[in-house]
Amino acid sequence: MIRFEGVTKRYVEASGTGGGAESVAVDDLTLEAPTGQITVLVGPSGCGKTTTLRMVNRMITPTSGTISIDGRDTASLDVAELRRGIGYVIQHAGLFPHRTVLDNVTTVPRLLGTDKRTARSRAMELIERVGLDPAMARRYPAQLSGGQQQRVGVARALAADPPVMLMDEPFSAVDPVVREQLQNEFLRLQSELGKTILFVTHDIDEAVKLGDQVAVLRVGGILAQLDSPARLLADPVDDFVAGFVGRDRGYRALSFGAALELSLADEPTVRLGATAAEVRAVGTAWVLCVGDAGEPLGWVRAAAVESEVTTRVLHRGGTVASTTGSLRALLDAALSSPSGRGVVADDDGRLVGTIRAAEVIPAIEARRDGVGATTGSGTHAQTSARPAEEATAR
Repeated sequence: MIRFEGVTKRYVEASGTGGGAESVAVDDLTLEAPTGQITVLVGPSGCGKTTTLRMVNRMITPTSGTISIDGRDTASLDVAELRRGIGYVIQHAGLFPHRTVLDNVTTVPRLLGTDKRTARSRAMELIERVGLDPAMARRYPAQLSGGQQQRVGVARALAADPPVMLMDEPFSAVDPVVREQLQNEFLRLQSELGKTILFVTHDIDEAVKLGDQVAVLRVGGILAQLDSPARLLADPVDDFVAGFVGRDRGYRALSFGAALELSLADEPTVRLGATAAEVRAVGTAWVLCVGDAGEPLGWVRAAAVESEVTTRVLHRGGTVASTTGSLRALLDAALSSPSGRGVVADDDGRLVGTIRAAEVIPAIEARRDGVGATTGSGTHAQTSARPAEEATAR
């Protein structure tokens, strides 16, 4: 557990008169980051997120207050010893450009005295664990994409098996698709490893997706609200928090509502290679195309098929929801489908049926009224369940 007790950080700007203006980066911060959970710090620029993070490993020294890790005051620890027990991941990965991926990952274990063979064996395990091809171990950072570099950064931070990890906007420098992949991979790893993580982001969607609890900071480093993502979206403490989490927070909150037992419609389908006559025989303007294993591939507009169904005529605009997913995933699948029928698949990716938005709305209303719904409490189990849903629902 990481605990902040009355932590303040002030800076004094030097001036020619011997005095200086004082600015407060973090103001009397008290909060706990529970063991084995992800605590996300979020807020506008200038709210002290990164300053708060860097005070944990003493890259920045607090002006007052105490920071403790598992009951030990960090100010009383040798700074080198402190940092060896903390993994640190930053934006752009911060890799050593002259060292291979493998050597980057083995850096801290080797400094701690781990023999070369053991360190390299562990590094290769981590390289695969973060979703990288083992063949990349011999490459240099410049030979990797941004997303691959960030994966190496995470592997390097995990190499010494630290109980605590600090992550400063680690996924913000990559494109949206890669960012989502990294988030899902990160949640998968956390479900296996259970680290105590303090995570900084400026993106409320990322905070809601990743955090077991979210701390919203005001400019000046003042804690505005600390809550589970579900409670933060459902009950912002004031106008500042409500404005920061966004006007579509009601829609985001559906991510934490498990779908009630909903009746799915059987959906007629065609396979790739189906003839135009077979497509039109279905009798609907849009026809769902599935693969050999029954996995949904995309929608076909019947009038656009001239001879047979090929990948060229597939419309992939609709998302696919999971049978174990959330109300948000179901509603999004229905709203994004060109046919108006949301595609729902099982955990193996096989088509189960379809559902319309009008059929999801009653479940949303039932959740609002507290009938057979769950609101979530930011627990680790709920968070670790998100990757599968997010990966299939987008």
